[in-house]
Amino acid sequence: MTEEKMVAFCGIVCTDCPAFIATQNNDDELREKTAKKWSSEEHPLKAEDVNCDGCPVVGKRVMEFISFCKVRKCALEKGVKNCAYCEAYPCEELGELWKQLKLPEAKETLEEIRKTMRT
Repeated sequence: MTEEKMVAFCGIVCTDCPAFIATQNNDDELREKTAKKWSSEEHPLKAEDVNCDGCPVVGKRVMEFISFCKVRKCALEKGVKNCAYCEAYPCEELGELWKQLKLPEAKETLEEIRKTMRT
């Protein structure tokens, strides 16, 4: 039985994200590996910082930087499942986030969702 994928507002598949997987499996080794990979001089991460139940959820654990995400804030205010369901899709904020993330698959995920909405 396959679990349904959780798609973040920006199109990242939360259920494929190492932070989400580490949290759900309580995998400290994966937390450590993810913290090292995602850390920068400006934003250092420790393994204990890697806890996330997915950005679409409210009232649960999310990575600290997610609380500052303008795309998430907007989507929560609009009450959309993810940005693919937004009338303003794709907006400037979302485009900027995609540039920062350097994850073209996030845009592709939302594009696929939009295609299925039209059929």
